[in-house]
Amino acid sequence: MTNSKRAMYPIRTANEGDAKQIARLLTELGHPTAAEAVAARWREWAAGGNTALVAARPDGTLVGVATTHRMVVLHRPKAVGRITSLVVDAGVRGQGIGRALVAAAEHELAAAGCGLLEVTSNQRRTEAHAFYEHLGYERTSLRFFKDLATASSSTDPAARARRGELCKDA
Repeated sequence: MTNSKRAMYPIRTANEGDAKQIARLLTELGHPTAAEAVAARWREWAAGGNTALVAARPDGTLVGVATTHRMVVLHRPKAVGRITSLVVDAGVRGQGIGRALVAAAEHELAAAGCGLLEVTSNQRRTEAHAFYEHLGYERTSLRFFKDLATASSSTDPAARARRGELCKDA
């Protein structure tokens, strides 16, 4: 990959005005997202230690986005950075845009004091896993999630604990 090809898509920090195009890219990634929802969450999201880096055509059209998060955890000596999403428009994949976005995220998070960078990727995205491994990332752990909106059933231990039902005999 030559630098001239990468130079066609400069990377910059995203702003709230990019909401419509970021929503389009996140939808392409498989996370259907409305521009209005991105715009509505933007300020709270940014205040929570999150940023987005975007690659754009000369006309301003976004061709890729990487969203990042920086968090301080008690079990690591330095903050941890995370790429929470990475997507490149299908029409321009294979041109080094994803690699450039990851490199920019690494640089930004290192400058912000992170000592480790994590990437989240759905287990079904095997091509993405190979991409990250090619960039030097290692598979190290599993990630589990629970949809808290649906976890309020009467049999859910967390919901029962919130209601004080688990410790009545203690």
